[in-house]
Amino acid sequence: MIRAIISILLGAAIAFGLFVVMAKLVENDGKAQEKLDPPPVIDIVMQKPDDEVNTRVRKPPPPPPPPQEPPKVEPLEPDQAEPDNTGFSLALPSVDTGDIGVSIGGVGAMRDGDAAPIVRIPPEYPPQASRDGKEGWVKLSFTINEVGGVEDVEVIDADPKRIFDRSAKRALRKWKYRPKIVDGVAQKQFGLEVQLDFKLDQ
Repeated sequence: MIRAIISILLGAAIAFGLFVVMAKLVENDGKAQEKLDPPPVIDIVMQKPDDEVNTRVRKPPPPPPPPQEPPKVEPLEPDQAEPDNTGFSLALPSVDTGDIGVSIGGVGAMRDGDAAPIVRIPPEYPPQASRDGKEGWVKLSFTINEVGGVEDVEVIDADPKRIFDRSAKRALRKWKYRPKIVDGVAQKQFGLEVQLDFKLDQ
């Protein structure tokens, strides 16, 4: 019982003390609040843009000089002399030209106006025949046309058969001649023959 009375009195004292403290906190002393200093004024001045606008004039680059004309090269006439056969690894016998008396493939006596060789392409050795160590020859007949080209190439005989035919015909078609001229007119020459030899040791 005594303990309860002491507790009540102690609680009342603490509550009274709290009320006193709170009253001090909210107490007004009656003095007017001091005036604060006015805030500083910042004056922002905008610069007036120039009325005149500087215009930059772009000058175009000077035109390039005209290209110089290349020097004129005069066309060279084909050399009518015998071509150099240095390095030709296949035997090339002379060509029988029949009644015109021209030895094509060697140095023969040519009459004025008769056909003369200009370009002679050596035949290629077939790879299969080279690997097998085969040798042989092909005899061909052909015609020289009015412009000096070779046409109507036919195989007359060959040994061995059909091994070197294609290579020989392909090479002969690339040969070029100065055609035979009769009274200022180019003439065809028919029935010409040549034998191309295929040998590995040459």
